[in-house]
Amino acid sequence: MAAVTELDPLEVARSLFRDQPAGFPYENFDLEELILPEDDDMGIRSDEDEEEEEELETETGFGSVIVVDCLPVVPEDKHEKLANVLKKIYSQIGNVREGGIFMPKDANNMSKGFAFVEFFSPQEAQAARAQTDGYKLDKNHTFKVSMFDDFDRYAKVPDVYAAPEIKEYSAAENLHSWMLDKLSRDQFAIKYGDEVVVMWNDGRRFRSEEAYKRTYWTESFVQWSPMGNYLATMHRQGVAVWGGPSFQRLARYSHQNVQLIEFSPAEKYLMTYSSIEPTNPREKVQVALNVFDTRSGKKLRIFAGNMEDYAIGSSAGPGGALRWPIFKWAGGLEDKYFARLAKGAIKIYETPEMTQLDKKDLKLEGVQDFEWSPAEPLLAAYTQEVGDRPANITLYRIPERTNVRSKQLFNVSDVKIFWHPQGDYLAVKVDRFTKTKKSTYTGFELFSIREKDIPMDVLELPNKSEKVLSFAWEPKGHRFALVHGDSARPSVSFYSMKDDKGKLGVKHLGTLANKACNGIHWSPMGHNIVLSGLKALNGQLEFFNVDEFEVLAAAEHFMATDVEWDPTGRYVASSVTSIHQMENGFNMWSFNGKLLYTMPRDRFGQLSWRPRVPSLLPREKEEEIRKGLKEYSRRYDEEDEALLLQADADVLQERAKQQEEWDAAAAARQEYAAQLRAFYEATYGEAAKEKEYSMTTVVVEQLLDVREEPYNA
Repeated sequence: MAAVTELDPLEVARSLFRDQPAGFPYENFDLEELILPEDDDMGIRSDEDEEEEEELETETGFGSVIVVDCLPVVPEDKHEKLANVLKKIYSQIGNVREGGIFMPKDANNMSKGFAFVEFFSPQEAQAARAQTDGYKLDKNHTFKVSMFDDFDRYAKVPDVYAAPEIKEYSAAENLHSWMLDKLSRDQFAIKYGDEVVVMWNDGRRFRSEEAYKRTYWTESFVQWSPMGNYLATMHRQGVAVWGGPSFQRLARYSHQNVQLIEFSPAEKYLMTYSSIEPTNPREKVQVALNVFDTRSGKKLRIFAGNMEDYAIGSSAGPGGALRWPIFKWAGGLEDKYFARLAKGAIKIYETPEMTQLDKKDLKLEGVQDFEWSPAEPLLAAYTQEVGDRPANITLYRIPERTNVRSKQLFNVSDVKIFWHPQGDYLAVKVDRFTKTKKSTYTGFELFSIREKDIPMDVLELPNKSEKVLSFAWEPKGHRFALVHGDSARPSVSFYSMKDDKGKLGVKHLGTLANKACNGIHWSPMGHNIVLSGLKALNGQLEFFNVDEFEVLAAAEHFMATDVEWDPTGRYVASSVTSIHQMENGFNMWSFNGKLLYTMPRDRFGQLSWRPRVPSLLPREKEEEIRKGLKEYSRRYDEEDEALLLQADADVLQERAKQQEEWDAAAAARQEYAAQLRAFYEATYGEAAKEKEYSMTTVVVEQLLDVREEPYNA
């Protein structure tokens, strides 16, 4: 018998794992030399994660205590009043412990200008510090808020200064890189389950392509900024925004338990909202709204108070809730003004100071609603009837506050304001009481904003008893659509703001009767529209060309809940969200109703197209291009076809490269496999030659006999 050679495990390891550090996998292994797979932390926390959690680690046991400095110095008789002010401010952010506010006093019983506030958790204390550091109590006192544990940490700072390590400069990624796609594709974000995926819509090849995917990226929803530069994700600690081709995190905005967000039109500012349910039923629901500078992440202003102070007029939802947005931004790309309703007034604020315009309200007795023009700081306000004074629709130019147009309204039940997407027109839907006051009928007051003195016209339906169910302006056009009549099988009517001579005059273009429709969705470019019967109407879709007044296609997406056009008007996505338990996912359609591809996904939450940056071409040039579209198409069709062929060739080349890499890796592993086999044979001897086997337990039932016997009770 041949002698069995005794193998050294370390020698075997060195021969099998030649590219690993010395001693692998047994000893002297340096964890820092480990290269983790991309996008997989293998359960090892990053430095960034450790930094975020460090704030909540409390060695002193005082992690839930903050120190509020720069308070007024007051005598003993005002001590309790100041403490109540602090409690009111901080109870809106978190739960302050009973007796959790302590203000030291000097020998003369004067407060020392600072106080300690204790919360129930370190998270609440962190949120309080973030939201009130820099809070202006009055013109002479601005809070300086610190964590109690910070003092201990600062005390440990070494006396000898050590210069920080200078990090190598790395250029920021191009936030507009997605606009440079050579195939002119658009992106959209979908959320399903715990996954968020940003995808390219490759409609010409009947598919979508993944651009970026991340698990647990958000705790509720994602939201694109108005020009598509940022994607916002929601977290219990606040909001994060991401951008660039690799979706790097650009900024974080601290707002504990944030629920809703809104970007300003030019993306300069971000507003966040949260509400706090009271622990005592006698107390009122508190709301907190923060305004941040989007780029720097700096908090510029805090609005806080009782919910009922903000739930006024059109801002009040059912059951005393709030309708979002509470603050509305003026149109245009300046982000200069934003405003909200108050009792008998509109409060208008000016950026970047975030202070009230002219330090006074725009007083309007009985004001119930207002809307900014999407194109300029022009405000349309509705005031209800008060006493003998009729209701009014008034247009105000801001900041001058000049009344540029007004219209009195009588017997008003309700009013809704609809601005044209480009600010060219204003439609005011007015529900009026009949003479008996037992029912209402609907009419429209229509204003032409661009014409001298802002002329107007009136529209009433031929059948006044019909209810108007939906209204929508045509983007980049002068037409609008109405859904009216019975909610089960209503009619859809189209109107123009121009008569046959091109002057202001409401003209009826036609009516589509008896349609399964409860939603109207204009293409962003106009001309085409999708009539949808969503939810209870089982997802009926009709693609309609308004120019030719013809149906392009009729289709169905069973149980569809949402319809959304892409920014170019070439594609339409219909989706079934998780409010239904079945058929979750989305369908992608062409503008003329051709089904391109489907993507079923369990627990589908949302689909949101990435907005495009506004075109720099003037409107006249865009209209010229549209009229000569066939000529431009012939010029670029060959280029587009060449790009598609090149893209396919690139895919094939990439696949061939991957195959070569796989073949090379497989060949390189053959030697490793042979050495591994020799190691097994040397270690296990004859047992290593046994073939793999598995054991299966089989249960067999056999019937041996059957007897029938009478049963005697």
